[in-house]
Amino acid sequence: MSSLVRTLRLVVVGGAMSYRALFNWTSPPIFIGTLIVSPLFQIFFFVHVGRTLGVADDRFYLIGNTVLAASVACVYGGVMAVSKERRCGTLGMVLLSSRARIPLWGGRVLPYIANGFLVMAFMLVAGSWALGVALPLPVLGGVAGTFLIAAVSCAFFGLVLGAVALRLRDVFVVSNMAFTLLILFSGANLPHEAMPGWMRGIATVTPMSHAIDALRALFAGATYAEVWPDLAAEGALALGYAVLALGLLRYFEWRSRATASLDVA
Repeated sequence: MSSLVRTLRLVVVGGAMSYRALFNWTSPPIFIGTLIVSPLFQIFFFVHVGRTLGVADDRFYLIGNTVLAASVACVYGGVMAVSKERRCGTLGMVLLSSRARIPLWGGRVLPYIANGFLVMAFMLVAGSWALGVALPLPVLGGVAGTFLIAAVSCAFFGLVLGAVALRLRDVFVVSNMAFTLLILFSGANLPHEAMPGWMRGIATVTPMSHAIDALRALFAGATYAEVWPDLAAEGALALGYAVLALGLLRYFEWRSRATASLDVA
């Protein structure tokens, strides 16, 4: 029992302390501007682009960009949570810890999942109110579950990029490219059926793409049973990215003992 308590404390308290120590956006003005204002204006931008081009209605862009808003916290968070440990000189102490690596790194992901979920919830409510899009109350439970799965998938995708960033000096190249990839391939602003085959292939392994499809189906009146395959696919992606992230972090930790490669600032 005591071992379980220590593990939970490492996950929850360790993740919260790391989040608070390594991020500048925890101050209210930067938090609001980065995680709320910018994604909200992104929704309005693509809604008006869609109205001009006549590709889809307001709800299409509202739902897609609501889910995509979580990528700001999850992608940039996952990259900087690992790379800033290196930059601030604390990564060595983390790797010298004898604690199990799964709860150690898994705890780093929890704040981004919470951030992503809350940002998506706010974007949906604020965006639907501003655009006059009705929210179907009977499916809000399914919407919350979809938000959670999307946030988990994107957070572990960010942790994969964070592991890759350990080998790079300019970590923002990774995060900026990933954010652009999500805009293009997630289906947030371009229907999957309108994509060429090679783009649809990439979309199948792009985080949040299946969650966006499930959310649109729920708003269109689909039952939970009908959207279950998309949610299962998103969950499988989350598990795959989690395994890949932990594997890369473990590999680079092993390599660093011989090459000191993680000490590059």
